[in-house]
Amino acid sequence: MKIHLVTHNKHKFEEYRLLFRNENMEVEWVNTEYVEIQDDDVENVALFSLNALTGKIHEPFMLEDSGLYIKSLKGFPGPYSSYVNRTIGNEGIMDLMKNIRERQAVFVAVIGLRMDGQNYLFRGVTEGKISHEIKGKKGFGFDPIFIPEGSERTFSEMDIEEKNRYSHRMMAFKKLIEFIKI
Repeated sequence: MKIHLVTHNKHKFEEYRLLFRNENMEVEWVNTEYVEIQDDDVENVALFSLNALTGKIHEPFMLEDSGLYIKSLKGFPGPYSSYVNRTIGNEGIMDLMKNIRERQAVFVAVIGLRMDGQNYLFRGVTEGKISHEIKGKKGFGFDPIFIPEGSERTFSEMDIEEKNRYSHRMMAFKKLIEFIKI
């Protein structure tokens, strides 16, 4: 089975390509424009995008929406993470967190799958904290400032195999694979 992955993010595609390869499955990158609503819930964003792409992308296709929720910032940036990353980036988050001791955060990924005319959602969550400095050269987005629970290193300091042991994306992906293989 081949799955079409809709994303503009080459790094996200590369992570998924490795995950699918490990499952002996093929994923094809679909880099296309589509409407992505702003909503307080990443599941609503994923569901809206699935519906917007239905009939335009060959099934089965998938997409992912994710967010970084920082407890002391009342869940900011949450589902607005992509926009916040593009505008203020990791430096802006570090500025917001400058004098904050409470650094708990959670990364959430929701994979939306359109298959056989139906929509399915798969959620993955990684607990962790925001680092006190930007660290690492690997990964993308907020990876240089997020330290998953059980580690002392940011996602950006990890190779992809190590990151996948903790990753919200991997947790959602495992649920997707279990569903597909049923």
